[in-house]
Amino acid sequence: MSARKKKKTTFLALSFVIISLLLVAGSAFSLLNWENYLRKGLDLEGGVYVLLEAVASGDMEQDHDAIQRAMTIIRQRVDELGVVEPVLQREGDRRIRIELPGIDDPAQAMAIIGRTAMLTFVNQEGELLLTGANLRNAHFTRGQYNEPIVALEFDAEGRELFARATQEHLGDIIAIFLDDELVSAPTVQNVITDGNAIITGIGSAEDARDIALMLRSGALPVELVELETRSVGPLLGENALRLAFTAGIIGLAIVMLYMLLYYRFAGLVSVISLFVYLAIVFLVLAAFNATLTLPGLAGLILSIGMAVDANVLIFERVKEELRLGKTNLTAVNTGFDRALRAILDANITTVIGALVLFVVASGPVRGFAVVLLIGIVASVFSAIFLTRILLRLAVRSQLVKKPAYLGYRGVS
Repeated sequence: MSARKKKKTTFLALSFVIISLLLVAGSAFSLLNWENYLRKGLDLEGGVYVLLEAVASGDMEQDHDAIQRAMTIIRQRVDELGVVEPVLQREGDRRIRIELPGIDDPAQAMAIIGRTAMLTFVNQEGELLLTGANLRNAHFTRGQYNEPIVALEFDAEGRELFARATQEHLGDIIAIFLDDELVSAPTVQNVITDGNAIITGIGSAEDARDIALMLRSGALPVELVELETRSVGPLLGENALRLAFTAGIIGLAIVMLYMLLYYRFAGLVSVISLFVYLAIVFLVLAAFNATLTLPGLAGLILSIGMAVDANVLIFERVKEELRLGKTNLTAVNTGFDRALRAILDANITTVIGALVLFVVASGPVRGFAVVLLIGIVASVFSAIFLTRILLRLAVRSQLVKKPAYLGYRGVS
């Protein structure tokens, strides 16, 4: 071997080592810190699950619009609760599924997200004077005796209506109702023209905060019936996550060990590609703001199998070319080309199944389909492009000198 060729192979070998180390280190860093950038679902984090159903009015178009507006209002309420990455999805025509990770009390959650929160001001004869539709803002504060109160601020129209109401009923009681429940019945002592009012007689500061939150988000445009509410303990989620990851790591380790023993240096390249593949899946999930759930983990493990299967197809085709007496580099190039169609056929059929699941299913099944789809795309990329680049580089650098390094034992 000439000095120039030796220098070139040394450079290629060093390039292979550096690229491989960078890929493994970057992937390992991404995988070890996944909890910092990828959100966990209710089954892993723990929290509250709520399923609501809207009462039909008979007008399908009106109901559809009302449910969409109700979801927007519920989203505002949930956001003000400070819940980290809640899940709010529509199921079917009239159902709304809500997952609140980190919330411990289902009753408190339902009291806020499922309550209509219709605010009304009524005089002693039961005449409606003003509603929460004219409310601009509401916030919790305390009165002169440190009692919890809710301060209200009306818009321009509400300011005029409230001024007229207090003027016409000076010295009388104006009752304040929230969803037909009397929360305060103050006596009008003076005419209020600035559009500000307060709700007193609230039992606790927590209740006052909740009332202010509901009023700020507005009243729900449709009545919602609670179909199911359940609490998922964080300990259950932690155990499920630990067991799932333990099973996944053990399975992945066995697969990697098999690839190393059976395909030798080619198996090492497939192991590097698998690390990169896993990191790509997690990063893509984070980029799409997806939530990792137990069904999602199942989809991830299934896609790992698809990624390994693609590498096996490639290496077996390479071995067939070696059996015909071709050189290592020619066998690698031809083997990848021959395996491409089989890989695409296998993965396209799985993609079709995952797409059907995503379209017709909902909730956890859809999460499974999303992770499976991302995993399939990442596995095809890692097998067809990354594995090929690394293996070609290894062959050209003379790191792979014998066919046995590629798993073929028919030639020494």
